[in-house]
Amino acid sequence: MPTVGISLLTLVPGVVGGSETYARELVRALSRVGELDYLVYLPTIAPDAAGPLSSKTVTGYPASRTMPGRVRAMAQAAVAPGRLRRELELDRLGAVHFPLSVMLPTVTRPPAATTILDLQHEFLPEFFSKPELLYRRIAYRATARKSRRVITISEHARETLVERMGLDPERVHAIHFGVDHERFFPEPGDRGDFLLYPANRWPHKNHERLFEAVAELDRRLVLTGAGHEGKPAPPNVEVRGRVPIHELVELYRTAAALVFPSLYEGFGQPPLEAMACGCPVAVSDVGPLREVCGDAAVYFDPTDAEAIGAGVREALARAGELAVKGPERAALFTWDDCARRHDEVYLALVED
Repeated sequence: MPTVGISLLTLVPGVVGGSETYARELVRALSRVGELDYLVYLPTIAPDAAGPLSSKTVTGYPASRTMPGRVRAMAQAAVAPGRLRRELELDRLGAVHFPLSVMLPTVTRPPAATTILDLQHEFLPEFFSKPELLYRRIAYRATARKSRRVITISEHARETLVERMGLDPERVHAIHFGVDHERFFPEPGDRGDFLLYPANRWPHKNHERLFEAVAELDRRLVLTGAGHEGKPAPPNVEVRGRVPIHELVELYRTAAALVFPSLYEGFGQPPLEAMACGCPVAVSDVGPLREVCGDAAVYFDPTDAEAIGAGVREALARAGELAVKGPERAALFTWDDCARRHDEVYLALVED
């Protein structure tokens, strides 16, 4: 039975929600349904991220929680990869997977797959500094070309990778995220009168335009996520910051609706979680969100505050219908299915 290495070296706990959820849930699901042997490579700052799978904490990668430290660690791994390759003992593997967008260190053997999670820089380059944009364009393109297989998280992202990076469509695989249905499910009870937006305060998350829309709705807006510190919010907006998962679930179960005006998404995990909890959902009309939400959400133009407001009003008016459709749609997305699809890619790698 071949051993598949799964490198989580660039994981930074609590910093980037979607990618961390994916990494942790993938290894947990592989422990339940995977048919291969796995070895998870962990950074020193996340020694628990392998869940039940076999793991090795890699001291040769100087993991850091700060952005300058992360840049230094990645640069060191790219410029002088020899020590790191030796510590990983790659020769013992049948294949290796890098789930967090960048292949570090670069490998030619064993055959490698990389998951490219976020192609935002291809659509919204204005939200990146020149150094960030240059790094993403170089690193992502190099990673995609050096990976024997590329995994991404929506058909929309797959089409972008094929079109803009000239990749062979046969080696690019779209695998949707799942949702933990043991945690995210509806509970009977009355919903509150507030709107919910769980998102870090990043430019593409479009908070300022949402504030314009909410001002006309006479509704309280609750924000969760990082990056709100020191940034202004209107009086009708409650900023809770990063919240524990049980509190987020309770917000999904009691919000009048989730409003999600993001200008770009690779997938759309919060709307999926909200639907699983029976929360009415109004989201941006962008490809990946339609792919995830199907007919269980209301769509709006995220560049127009009036359109956002109209979308929220429609979701509230259709709350009963959406509360039924949401869980039905969310049931199509499971982490076990996600893991099985990864296993198919791993087996193809081993046979390459």
